[in-house]
Amino acid sequence: MSNSERHSAVEDADRARVGTAYYFEYGPPDRLDLDLDLIAGAGLSLIRVGESVWSTWEPSEGRFDLDWIVPVLDGAHRRGLRVLLGTPTYAVPPWLQRAHPDIAAVRADGSRVPWGGRQEVDFTHPVFRRYAERVVRRIVGAHAAHPAVVGFQVDNEPGLHLLHNQGVFASFVARLKERYGTVSALNEAWGLTYWSHRLSSWDELWEPRGDTTPSYDLAWRRHQAELTAEFVAWQAGVVRRLARPGQYVTTCLAVTRPAVDEEAVCATLDVTAGNVYYAAQDELALPDPGRRHEGGWFGQGVWQLYQSADRLWGARQEPFLVTETNATSIGGSHTNHPPYAGQLRQAAWALAARGARLVQYWHWHSLPFGAETYWGGILGHGYEPGRVLDEVTRTAREFEAAGRELTGLVPDADAVFVRSVDSDWAMQCQPPLARPGTSAPDPGSYGRIFGAFYQAFFDAGVQARIVSPDQLHRLLTGAGEVPRILVVPALYVADDETLTLLDGFARSGGHLVLTFRSGYADEEARARSMVAPGLLRKVAGVRCEEYANLTGPLPLAGTPELDLGPGAHAEGWADALVEEGARPLAHYRHPHFGQWPAATVREHGRGRVTWVGTLPDAESARALAATVAGGAARRAPWEPLPASVTVTSARNSDGARLWFVHNWSWQPTRITVPEAVRDVLGTERVAVGEALDLGPWDVRVLCARSGHDVPPGATERSSSANDRPEARS
Repeated sequence: MSNSERHSAVEDADRARVGTAYYFEYGPPDRLDLDLDLIAGAGLSLIRVGESVWSTWEPSEGRFDLDWIVPVLDGAHRRGLRVLLGTPTYAVPPWLQRAHPDIAAVRADGSRVPWGGRQEVDFTHPVFRRYAERVVRRIVGAHAAHPAVVGFQVDNEPGLHLLHNQGVFASFVARLKERYGTVSALNEAWGLTYWSHRLSSWDELWEPRGDTTPSYDLAWRRHQAELTAEFVAWQAGVVRRLARPGQYVTTCLAVTRPAVDEEAVCATLDVTAGNVYYAAQDELALPDPGRRHEGGWFGQGVWQLYQSADRLWGARQEPFLVTETNATSIGGSHTNHPPYAGQLRQAAWALAARGARLVQYWHWHSLPFGAETYWGGILGHGYEPGRVLDEVTRTAREFEAAGRELTGLVPDADAVFVRSVDSDWAMQCQPPLARPGTSAPDPGSYGRIFGAFYQAFFDAGVQARIVSPDQLHRLLTGAGEVPRILVVPALYVADDETLTLLDGFARSGGHLVLTFRSGYADEEARARSMVAPGLLRKVAGVRCEEYANLTGPLPLAGTPELDLGPGAHAEGWADALVEEGARPLAHYRHPHFGQWPAATVREHGRGRVTWVGTLPDAESARALAATVAGGAARRAPWEPLPASVTVTSARNSDGARLWFVHNWSWQPTRITVPEAVRDVLGTERVAVGEALDLGPWDVRVLCARSGHDVPPGATERSSSANDRPEARS
């Protein structure tokens, strides 16, 4: 796709603001017109179809039924609905697995992934590829010309399994030969002298199911992610050869999949798309009680909703599509927690504020059968419209009413976070933290550390951009704007060049925030034979004499530079830091650990470096983040704010700044507006110093009046939640 065609494709995605997955094939066949009328009437503008039903597209080998979707496409087109057409390669039909059982994915223990779910196959297997290419060609070839189809989703949520098939292992060995050249070089790189693992030939490399070597494990994880990215790129190439100009190609990412590097997967696509699921009800309440759990495949806490969006932006450093998000309850039959009234709208506007060009609900109607029977849709099992559809309708109409204000929206960022997928994988192999309250290793250690610091800056009102180490190189060596604050949590795996880049960032005037375990290992996941933090020792002005895991909370005391509350404490980890030019920011309050600071700071060149040697509790971490930011966050003029209120911002293509003001609470609240703004969703204007009222679970979208002329008919008055129709109903 040419640059101009890709730009057109993204613009198409930009215009499709709210949508839903629609599965005509799962519901009563006589509902098609009624469903499409309801979807269009609700103001939704895009439906995703077709990605889960290979056995419907190809009921038996070589016998295709490609026309069943035509009434859906035709009906969508008549109503002005755009269609994202999915390829069904993640859900293999029974006839294929019966005819070719050797395509089954193999687990680490040598067993085959049993049939009956989805994604049970080795997607690198040439037999699977042959059948997959055929069905993709038939579907895309039949429907690419349909005017309703604006884009294609290839596969769905790739990277579910780490594949241990023989063909995958053979390709792994081939890549090792290409990278290292000789077994001697591999022996040196991985430290295979240990436990008599030294190889004399490539044939002696053992299969990964019994591996205990960290460098091997990291190489294996990298290989798995490369295979996932290659599979998506291969299928995207098949689709592009048949698609018409201007149609975009994407996939639906689930970033928690074990074989996914989102940057690599999205590199060959036209636009990033992915899932953002979150726990609703009281999990979205602020103030946050300090929850730190990652929540598995969905986020818990307001900060994790924003972190999910920032990760999707980070995949390509550009706007993205949310192809799945909560309509109501998510999960199994025992997890029925539908959002409170207002929370769907709040989440949608939060995602838009962080760069989402599409918020698409999964899915239109709850399914009467299958594994996801109780994963709720916009309509329930009774198919009757209710409060969920009402709220989705309101949100879609608000997106439409905002019009050009949302065009080209780029979220603001006060700080840049470096997220390292290599460090995540390495810490899954050798976790630095134990599961809370146990002595068992926590493979989610990296997520806990990264999330704790993301939450800290979020709570302090600091908006974030997330970059990979490779993107960091481009950011700091390019011609664009360099961030003022760079937060680098637990960058365990890092090459010398990246650590030198961090040094240069601080020397040139930035504030660099580093945490324990940063710079500890090299690019092969080998612990550096240097006093920690290795190449960062002079940068941070500290050395780490030893470190310890904490089995319980360890009290912390602040300093004049960092005011900590009486309940401040460290969790999970304690560096024993010795100052070598740095000064303490916080101390452990303990007869042994008290001899060392828990966090330090030092001037470095024209900049500053903060080292955090522990995992602070949520309130202490927020205080640290606020100290680092020093009032430089864009929302600072809005402060002080009630504990339930967040304020985030973005710039649109006209250069106007939009403010997104959320009240994550049952309690109505009021804030003071620090600049003249206009209500994007109405005609109200609010002057400097006037009050802005927010109802329970409310969101207001405001445009700084310097960005646009006030529309005709606007009135100069204080804006009250009680003045709006929804507040009176």
